[in-house]
Amino acid sequence: MIDSIKKIRAETGLSVSDIKKALDEAGGSEEKAFELLRERGHRIAEKKSSRQADQGIVESYIHSNGKMGVILVLNCETDFVAKSPEFKALAHDLAMQIASMDPKDAQELMGQPFIKDQARTVKELITGHIAKLGENIKVGEFVRLEI
Repeated sequence: MIDSIKKIRAETGLSVSDIKKALDEAGGSEEKAFELLRERGHRIAEKKSSRQADQGIVESYIHSNGKMGVILVLNCETDFVAKSPEFKALAHDLAMQIASMDPKDAQELMGQPFIKDQARTVKELITGHIAKLGENIKVGEFVRLEI
């Protein structure tokens, strides 16, 4: 069970106790535990969706050819979370997603398959971070510029 906990923690970043509880409920099945954790993440995100998200960061991404870039506002509830490495990494991933997939708005962005893991949507990626960080997260304004 320890190996399963380590594997799931490496992929999700969730607490050991949450992972152990999910594995116990799933009878030791990693696949079922992942599904239980995803469902819990969705419920947590739903509860937090009405919370005010007026803190956050502005992330920029310039593609390696220097001819295309993105500026993104990613909001959360507190400055503490905005400064966390996990939140900053999420903002960077979302900016790369926007650069790669050129969504017209946040709603289209949420429905896109995540470029680093095609099995998940961007919405599922953000939902996982809401569960992990414990705060509402919202994509604010973004712009993609290209020469």
